[in-house]
Amino acid sequence: MGNHNEFGRLGEQIAADYLAKQGYHIKERNYRYLKAEIDIVALKGDDLAIIEVKSRSTNFIAHIADTVTEKKKKLLVMAADHYVVHHNLDVSVRFDIITIFKEQGKFKLEHLEDAFYHF
Repeated sequence: MGNHNEFGRLGEQIAADYLAKQGYHIKERNYRYLKAEIDIVALKGDDLAIIEVKSRSTNFIAHIADTVTEKKKKLLVMAADHYVVHHNLDVSVRFDIITIFKEQGKFKLEHLEDAFYHF
């Protein structure tokens, strides 16, 4: 496995640990539906958070929300809809982005709630 894949998995683990400490219940990791993959599905109260994790080795990137393409957004919405219907959930759904930055051997996490859609 390439270093970027290992770093991506580490970033997802850091994000999951953070969410658990914030009171979220991790329902799924790497949930797949057709061509879509949701990094983390987490529940907090009546809110289902669909979370895209972006891991970066530097903080020199575009705005966090701009790192997720329109195609990726559509795939996430499709997968989230399938998840909610398949599990017969009565929840509000929001789409978050968590970015993990690695700089000088330390990790910095940024959590952007309701990053691009809300329904």
